[in-house]
Amino acid sequence: MGAALAEAEAAGARGEVPIGAAIVRHGEIIARAGNRTRELPDATAHAEILAIREASRTLSAERLGECDLYVTLEPCTMCAGAISFARIRRLYFGATDPKGGAVVSGVRFFASPTCHHAPEVYPDIGEARSSELLKRFFAARRSADRP
Repeated sequence: MGAALAEAEAAGARGEVPIGAAIVRHGEIIARAGNRTRELPDATAHAEILAIREASRTLSAERLGECDLYVTLEPCTMCAGAISFARIRRLYFGATDPKGGAVVSGVRFFASPTCHHAPEVYPDIGEARSSELLKRFFAARRSADRP
């Protein structure tokens, strides 16, 4: 989770929502990314999607069944779908996202009967630090918006 948190911090420093992800295979980080939706500009450039793309390129494979994904925030529906299609083995995430999350919140994508593959899910890993990054980022944005 340390690599995902470092990616989240880097994303925040770039003015992106501070969310980071890392993909591990056999104990080795093979991909890592932070949000880049503003930089690219691309609504699909979430940390999870970018990390899955990098891991797939690294392994020359669309399926990542021997891989574990670490992400600082509960994935949204789009990212949960990508995790399922990539056949990620395990998902570890930090903070839950009651508004936009789709794993233990919201639509609970992996529990859907139309979900093709559900990873093992481990929430609340690094939750305090993940939450603090997000809270600081949005507090700074709110104070910058005030006259």
